[in-house]
Amino acid sequence: MSDVIIIGSGPAGCTAAIYVARAGYTPVVLHGNQAGGQLMTTTDVENFPGFPNGIMGPQLCMDMIKQAEKFGTEFKTELVNKVEYGKEGSKHKVITDSATYEAHAVVIATGSSAKLLSQTKGHDDYWGKGVSACATCDGFFFRGKDVAVVGGGDTAMEEATYLAKICNKVYLIHRRNEFRASQVMIDRCKEVENIEMITPVVIDEITGDDTKVTGLNIKNMQDESISSISVDGLFYAIGHNPNTLAFGEELAKDEEGYVINDYRTQTNIAGVFCAGDVGDKLYRQGIAAAGSGCKAGIEAIRYIENL
Repeated sequence: MSDVIIIGSGPAGCTAAIYVARAGYTPVVLHGNQAGGQLMTTTDVENFPGFPNGIMGPQLCMDMIKQAEKFGTEFKTELVNKVEYGKEGSKHKVITDSATYEAHAVVIATGSSAKLLSQTKGHDDYWGKGVSACATCDGFFFRGKDVAVVGGGDTAMEEATYLAKICNKVYLIHRRNEFRASQVMIDRCKEVENIEMITPVVIDEITGDDTKVTGLNIKNMQDESISSISVDGLFYAIGHNPNTLAFGEELAKDEEGYVINDYRTQTNIAGVFCAGDVGDKLYRQGIAAAGSGCKAGIEAIRYIENL
């Protein structure tokens, strides 16, 4: 039994836990094998307020967890398999491999996972050393340099135009001649002088000097010829998958699988709230996740008090 169960321990989950615990309730945070969320895989974080000199992603995560623990939050390494939703006013059950947890309020803060070209040669060697899945997060580190964006949808176009403002050159790489993006986004990209579209190609290898990315070997999909381009960074823009497999069909989701919630983070199920990237496919930023975690924590408290 717990007052509030929070699933996920990134900025959204930790912030929700801090608010719930400081209000005198006992939250339990369930997380997978690695606590801290996606920030655990980042290096320098320069866009989170309060750190004028930046902070390492893992350090920021661990500090959030310590702060939540300070107020009485209990963190447990558990893989959630299923949630059984109770009727309004009754308890919800969160089922893991080893236990069943019950609470009147549940905050879903499981985030989303970027789709990666993890099978590409060099990906493992240079992830976090020039390979990223977030231009807004990491683009600033490549100001004045040459970078590449891989993808063919609106997200890829948005990432490329964003990077073009701060980078010297942006290569937009896509495996087909035709892009999935809307025509307005394609036209906007074509108008930017320092964006070069390269099609139809795939990345054959990410190359570097063991410490950072220095280039890409790309393969033409028509004649299978290999060519090289020199870049300092590579950004994946091929989509995200919200982590919602454990939450069943009862919980309302959109066509892409993101949890539908209102401005108060309430889902379609009474007492179940949503925070962070699992319900946000637009911003996907640590500070935005923390803000929604604040709202979810406050709303969970209000829900319990109104029972």
